[in-house]
This record gives sequence, C-alpha cells and structure tokens, in this order.
Amino acid sequence: MPYLRNLPANTVGRCYADWLDREGVSPDTRDTVKYIDDEECAYVMQRYRECHDFYHAITGLPIVREGEVALKAFEFANTLLPMTGLSMFAVTSLKPAERRRFFTIYAPWAFSNGLKAEEMINVYWEEQLERSVEGLREQLGIEKPLDLRDIRKMERARKKAQQASHDGTDKS
Repeated sequence: MPYLRNLPANTVGRCYADWLDREGVSPDTRDTVKYIDDEECAYVMQRYRECHDFYHAITGLPIVREGEVALKAFEFANTLLPMTGLSMFAVTSLKPAERRRFFTIYAPWAFSNGLKAEEMINVYWEEQLERSVEGLREQLGIEKPLDLRDIRKMERARKKAQQASHDGTDKS
C-alpha cells in the first residue's frame, strides 16, 4: 500500500489507495470463494471479488448501501453475473430518498455505463496501477457518476437548514 499511496494522484493505483483509505477498508479483508465446486467458476468468482474494490475506486462510489446497490447494478449490466443482479434487490432496503436517488440518478448511470463499458472482469488491475485513471475510464467507456458522498452531504445540510429554519419559525 505505501507504493500505491506514493503514486501520482491521477493514477489508478493512487485512486485505489485513496478510495480504500477514505472508505476505511482493506483488500486483505476479502474472503475466499466457498460453495462453488467447479474450479473455473470458483476462479471467476474469486477474481470478481478481488476486482470489486477497483470498480468502486474508478467510479468513486462509496461502500454505503446506496453506493453498493449502484455498483451492483453497474456490475450486473457489465458482467451479467446472477448474484450481482440479485444484489440489486437491496434497493428495497434503502430509505425513500435514497431509493428515489437510485432510480433517478444511479440506476440510469449504472445500466448505461455497464452495458457500454468493456468487460471489467477482464481488466488486469495489477497492470494498470501506474496508468492515468481518466485514461483507463475513457478506454473502458465509463463515465464517473455524480459524487454520492457530496450529494448525501448536501442533502443533510439542506435538511439541517430546513430544520433550523422550522425551529426558528416555531419560537416566534
């Protein structure tokens, strides 16, 4: 990780390290694939798990439930792996505002980008670490979505301001 953190800010490796740090996760926490007897299928699933955080990093989507559902929708459109499609049912557990945001912003982005992008599971991320993240996004055909963390932060600030305004009105 120190190597990745010392790469230029515009590289895939640095983007990945910064994302891991921001989200407080580590690549060492991924479990190995279980319950798949077919060796080739098990390899594909293991590789998918290893690549998942790179998908997060280049899209900028956080690990909050809302970000995970958006990324799963992207992955399903891109890989057609059944488990990614099933994971999208987690949208039912989102709060109403998050669900609206998913269906108006992130689902359209996910399906459009997932379908047009190169197959992400075929990217050798280890060979892309020193490459420009923008250049890789362009090659893969991925547009970065709106920053979910910024949107959520602005929404919280708006609600707080509304509450403060409402509280001030009640006291008059």
